[in-house]
Amino acid sequence: MERRCSSSLQLLLLRHPFFVAAAISLLVSAFLITTTAAAAAGSGRQGLMGLNYGMKGDNLPTPPEVISLCKSKNITRLRLFDPDPAALAALENSGIHVILGCYNDDLPNFAADPSSAVAWVDANVVPYAAALNFTYIDIGNEVIPGELAAFVLPAMRNIDAALRSAGISVPVTTAVSTAVLGTSYPPSQGAFTEQASQVMGPIISFLASTNAPLLANVYPYFAYADNPEEIRLDYALFATSDIVVQDGSLGYSNLFDAMVDSVSSAVERLGGAGVRVVVSETGWPSAGGGNASTVDNARAYNNNLIRHVNEKTGTPKCPGNDLEVYTFALFNENLKPEGTERNFGMFYPNMTEVYHVEF
Repeated sequence: MERRCSSSLQLLLLRHPFFVAAAISLLVSAFLITTTAAAAAGSGRQGLMGLNYGMKGDNLPTPPEVISLCKSKNITRLRLFDPDPAALAALENSGIHVILGCYNDDLPNFAADPSSAVAWVDANVVPYAAALNFTYIDIGNEVIPGELAAFVLPAMRNIDAALRSAGISVPVTTAVSTAVLGTSYPPSQGAFTEQASQVMGPIISFLASTNAPLLANVYPYFAYADNPEEIRLDYALFATSDIVVQDGSLGYSNLFDAMVDSVSSAVERLGGAGVRVVVSETGWPSAGGGNASTVDNARAYNNNLIRHVNEKTGTPKCPGNDLEVYTFALFNENLKPEGTERNFGMFYPNMTEVYHVEF
């Protein structure tokens, strides 16, 4: 809509050049502010996307080379499974945000001995905290359910206390697979297994008290590969706009959203209505697993996923909420088990693309 000056202001501008100059200055300032705000809003459209930086390969590039690659590809978030000193050093002053994990075998020591947690924080977080953006500290990856499950919460508490004692404010959490779910369909009925609930209930209470999210590893590929007769491939690949699953008033056109909302529903059932779910792993293999694990499907899944996250539409259960998602993985890793496990990378170890992804 065109804006017009009032008649009195028009006369003032005509008769007094000073006011003309002042008005022009104000208009220029307004233009710059508006332009800057628009640019900021445009840049803000990028969603919270990251990548898992796995290191189970004997032919991978050096951490400085990896971080240079990430910066060249506009990858601004990474997840490290363990505190590799060379990777942490390369990440300093990079501007890349990092989820830092620990070795699962360290959980019993962290749980039993607060000084062990302090030593770990002093060695792996404190030296880098001033120059590195830690997003979360991940204590335990996919150990619930299992023999290490009972150690997760006391380990989280001790690591959290060690961070606070060091004056570092980083949320402490843990990562679970969808194996913790006893019910996942429909999404609104998502619930943990009885065994997992005994461990997850107190963990969710801790996360709620510290305003930390739960990390969840969500793989539509495995759901589809296990049941291709009943799950549509286009539904798993974000490749349809059809409502494939109707859950009450909520309609689902992709399997990823349905799986995330199943986890969210399970968290709510244990009193964690305010606990956000961050997808710490997801991806699609480009080879090694039959007809579904192809370069074309991997390209489609990851590009469609990034587009979905960047649209900032959330999920049907949590519309409008920004999704935070970390795809698996940066590289094909030749020391992982044979089959699909070696073929989730977006890059070969020589840093050429397995397929192109628009980050």
